[in-house]
Amino acid sequence: MDAADIERKVRSGERLSRADGIALYDCADLAWLGGLAHQVRTRHSGDTARFVVHRSLELTADTGEAVGRATRWAAEGVTELRLTPGGTGWSGLPEAVRALRDALPAEVALTTCTVADIAGFGAEHADGASGVLDALAEAGSDGLCAEGPVETAAEAELSWEERARVLRLAHGKGLAAPCTMRYGSVAGYGERADFVDRLLRLRELQDETGGCQVFLPLRRDVPQSATGAEILTTFAVSRLLLDNVPHLAVDWALHSVQTAQLALQHGADEMAGQVVDGEQAEGEALTREDLLDLITDTGFRPVQRDARHGELRGFPGPDPQRRETPQPMRV
Repeated sequence: MDAADIERKVRSGERLSRADGIALYDCADLAWLGGLAHQVRTRHSGDTARFVVHRSLELTADTGEAVGRATRWAAEGVTELRLTPGGTGWSGLPEAVRALRDALPAEVALTTCTVADIAGFGAEHADGASGVLDALAEAGSDGLCAEGPVETAAEAELSWEERARVLRLAHGKGLAAPCTMRYGSVAGYGERADFVDRLLRLRELQDETGGCQVFLPLRRDVPQSATGAEILTTFAVSRLLLDNVPHLAVDWALHSVQTAQLALQHGADEMAGQVVDGEQAEGEALTREDLLDLITDTGFRPVQRDARHGELRGFPGPDPQRRETPQPMRV
C-alpha cells in the first residue's frame, strides 16, 4: 500500500480507487486509518455528532390506537416516527400514514417502509414501486426507513439492481432514503473486496441521484461476525470511500455504546439507535441526556437532527478544560 499517495488523495479530496479501498481494509495500522477517516469526517461535519429522537411504530388495523400512541410520543419529544406495515398490508398503509400526519405536529417526521417493503408492495400496485412511493408521499410520508441488523427474507431476495431502482425512484421524488449495508459473516473478515465493491456501487448511485444523506453499516448479528478492530476499520473505509455521502451513522444498540463512541473517532458523525426523552428509557433505548453525555464525553458537540438531516437543536460541546478539540482516538 502506498500510504503517502493515499494520504495525498485524502488531503486534496481526490477520489479513492477500488485498489485503495482494498489496501485500506488490509491496513494493520488502525490509528493511522482512523486519523484519515477523522479528517474526512471533520471536513463534512466539523465538531458535531448527530442524533434523532425517534420511535418505531408497527401499524395494525387499529389506526386509532396508533394515532394515540404517536401523539403521546410527540408530546414527550419524539421528532421522528418510523412506521412498519405490520398487519395493515398495502391496502391500509396510505390511510394510516394520512391519519398520523393529520394528527401530529408538522415537526414530527414520518418515515415509512424499507426499500424491500417498497419493492414488495410495488408488485401489488398498478404503477409499481413508483406508484407506491407517490401514494406514501401524498399521504404525508417524509421518506423511507433504514433496514435493521437482521436480514429479512424479502431483503435477502432483493438484488442490488432492484434495490438501486427503488432508491433512485425515492431520491428522484425528494423522499429521504437512508442507505444501509450489512457486513461481517460466519466466514469472518474475508469479504473485504466484496464490501468495497458494494460501497463503490453505492457511490456510483449517489453520483447519479445525490439523494443519500446517511449511510449505515450494519454488522450482521451472527457469532464471530466482526471484531472491534474490524468494525472500526469498516467505518473508516466507508467514510473514506463514500466521499459523496454527507453522513455516516453508527447504531449504538447494534455495535455497543463503547464501540459507537470509538466509531465517532473513525469516520462516523451520527449515533443511531432509539433515543427517547424522559427520565428513564425502556428496552433498547437511551434517554436524550444519556446520549448527550456519551457524545460530549467523546469530544463532540451534540446536534439533534430532523428526518432530512437539518439541525433541529444544538447542544453545548465538551468541557474545554477536558479537551479543547476533538482528536482521533488511538486504540
